[in-house]
Amino acid sequence: MIGQTIGELLNAHVTLDVEGIDRLYLNAYQPRLQTGSGVAYFFRMHRGAAVASTMLMAPMSHAFVAAIEAFAKREQIDVVHFHAHQNKDEETQRRLALASPTEGVLYIGVAQEKFSTFRVSKRCNPLTGDSFPWLSRSDVMCNQYYFYLVDEDFGPLFIKFSSYFPYTARICLNGHEYAKRQLAKAGLAFAPLDNGILRCAEGPALQGILDAMSAERIEAMVRKWFARLPHPFTPEDRAAGFRYELSILQAEFARTQVLDRPLAGRQLFEELIRENLDLGRPEKVSLIFQRRITKRTPGRFCTRVLTRGVIPTLHVSYKRSKIKQYFKLERALRTETTINNTRDFGIGRKLCNLPALRAIGFAANRRLLEVETISQDCALAAGVFEAVTQPQTIDGQRVPRLTFGDPRVMSLLATLCLFFIPQRFRNVWLREKMAQLLGVPLQDYGPGKATYDLRRLRLHGLIERLPNSHQYQVTPTGLRVAMLFVKLNNRLLRPGLSQLFDGCPQAPDRPMAKAIKELDRALEQLLAQAKITPLQI
Repeated sequence: MIGQTIGELLNAHVTLDVEGIDRLYLNAYQPRLQTGSGVAYFFRMHRGAAVASTMLMAPMSHAFVAAIEAFAKREQIDVVHFHAHQNKDEETQRRLALASPTEGVLYIGVAQEKFSTFRVSKRCNPLTGDSFPWLSRSDVMCNQYYFYLVDEDFGPLFIKFSSYFPYTARICLNGHEYAKRQLAKAGLAFAPLDNGILRCAEGPALQGILDAMSAERIEAMVRKWFARLPHPFTPEDRAAGFRYELSILQAEFARTQVLDRPLAGRQLFEELIRENLDLGRPEKVSLIFQRRITKRTPGRFCTRVLTRGVIPTLHVSYKRSKIKQYFKLERALRTETTINNTRDFGIGRKLCNLPALRAIGFAANRRLLEVETISQDCALAAGVFEAVTQPQTIDGQRVPRLTFGDPRVMSLLATLCLFFIPQRFRNVWLREKMAQLLGVPLQDYGPGKATYDLRRLRLHGLIERLPNSHQYQVTPTGLRVAMLFVKLNNRLLRPGLSQLFDGCPQAPDRPMAKAIKELDRALEQLLAQAKITPLQI
């Protein structure tokens, strides 16, 4: 056992605390060439072909591959053909260690991968019986060309082009590599930590650099390399509006808290895991980014503790996205929200939506850390407990009690402590979450019930109303009360009662059931030694 809480460890031993984009995986696509009709327009109306056919795509592909080979020969760039199970990252790190260019193409990798292209099939007109060609999507295996680059501002990254029409590209970059480059250019002393920063003489300057990695800077960098590398479309195609646009395939938003010594970090993470094994339950994950979870919501809702060697990682999943927390290289606590589909949160995929995704990802990290910190530090004085659970009269107003164990009260308190409650919320937000937690239709928990519950919470001091508005926010006392009540109910009372009855299939083997049986046996032995029968008690 350790002598410090999670909050104390974070306050006393963190030497650097920064948040920024970690890994960003982008899609470069031709928006006008995503449908068969768009492809037909490109070949017939733009290029003047008599018919749209895949025969017209082959010369484009051959010319693009020839341009890549000529580029590699002219610039004396190695071309590596990856085999099926080769680790591309290991090859890249090996080459980076041998040569560290300021800017340029490190090497070109070639790998066969699945790709969605267009095929022509014949269809029949049901009225005339005449056949006609039809362009439709089809998956094929084709060569993908990886351009491994070193950028002056963004550091190592890669751009991957498909060799088949419509030549979709992928871009993978790292925000911490961007930060390292910018720190070096500014002459600020720092020590790296894999894809992170271990030490920095100017912490606020580092945070400013991470904040400045905007969508505009990212797009400008990508456009710069598109102009330098072989391009599958001609200048005439691009002038006619057939240009790539960028969308977000995956975004990782990380908060890194560097600890002053490995022992403090290991103690911290062991406490985090021990106290938060229930974070993945649907009733908790339901408030991630204010999204509703129903029986139809895809995904596996659970908390997973994964171990590689002796380093554990904590995972909480929501649909296709997740929050991961781990102790990085024995030096830093990394909390990382990975968004794999922006549609999970009602946000578009285009790169211009990056600021909205940043706000969601960083808020998720902060809220998770806040809940983990409070989870150990939610002790209440007897007076506070009594004031919450008993009726009160405050400023002449009678306040109903919040009864511990009552389903409606416990659901109400659960909305205050789950990790992605908005900083400010309204009556309608409470209605949606309460209906979800109670498992009732929205109309069964109407505005009147929500107003009644908001009044109870406000007069008991658990929430406060913002001046001149109909918005509320949770008070520090409210969060502590909610956390304690919910934890006692979910982690002690409910499982404890289930273990005390033989109706629970595994009850005899559960810890609490064993403890109660041991207590019963000890009492029987004590009574027997004192020669007291149960009737004499």
